[in-house]
Amino acid sequence: MNSTYLVIGAGPVGTTIAQQLAARGDRVRLLTRSGSGPVHASIERLRGDATDPETVTQAATGTRAVFHCMHGSAYAAATWRAELPRAEKVVLEAAGRAGAVVVFPESLYAYGHVTGPITERTPRTADFGKPAVRVELLRARDASPTPTVSVAASDFYGPAVRTAHAGERMVPTVLAGRTMRVLGDPDAPHSWTYVPDLGAAMIKAADEESLWNSFLHAPTAPAVSQRELVQLYADAAGVAAPKVGRIPTWAMKAIGTVHAGTRELAEMIYQFDKPFVLDSSASESLLGLSPTPLETGAKATVDWWRTQA
Repeated sequence: MNSTYLVIGAGPVGTTIAQQLAARGDRVRLLTRSGSGPVHASIERLRGDATDPETVTQAATGTRAVFHCMHGSAYAAATWRAELPRAEKVVLEAAGRAGAVVVFPESLYAYGHVTGPITERTPRTADFGKPAVRVELLRARDASPTPTVSVAASDFYGPAVRTAHAGERMVPTVLAGRTMRVLGDPDAPHSWTYVPDLGAAMIKAADEESLWNSFLHAPTAPAVSQRELVQLYADAAGVAAPKVGRIPTWAMKAIGTVHAGTRELAEMIYQFDKPFVLDSSASESLLGLSPTPLETGAKATVDWWRTQA
């Protein structure tokens, strides 16, 4: 029997989940401030504020699960702390009244500075800036009587992914043959999560009650460096790989003293200065899912970008 699901947010994750649910025949309510989102006969696009209890309660009524894919209005710890806990509290309470599980896409920020591969057992105890906000959100989810699942992913790539290191900064640059300048060490191994794999994992987690109240890793392919990802994109596009240069960490931190946006990026540059590897093998076993090969994901990503003006 087909089910009804609520998806909050129409960024790359929310859009992907809504499309995947609709493709398998489920009904989707997609809630955003603007009423935007993909067009499909099974997707009902709703306009509303995810921090308004009445709006979210109405949208969640009769749903099997809520996928809360909202992000902050600015990439800054102060903004996140002001906006995200309030929204999550509203969503958790509304889902609880509806008898629905809430599934969250999660970053690796809560792990903070790591040495070695990141597993589900790695402590999530970061105590600085944006990572500390993620820790606070995870603790609030754990304390909620509403069942939740958090599915953590590394840096995104894939169709519809724009604002990401492997998105609009990288793919159009490769297609244009311009020099690609990256943050951190261009040759340090780094994990990249294909957004359709994250979406599939979140849907499976919602449907399998045995996975509720857990923290999972999205299926993620073996780590490759930024230079290697540039080469994968170039190969997928059938073009020569451009030169890859490095934006020095010291320069980012210096600019960050006078530019807030750069300061927020510099705070997270530790994820690119050395190996940053996500191990998703345990979660893959629980989910019964495997990551899309990087070559396949790179081809789909390049093909999508070529459809964009």
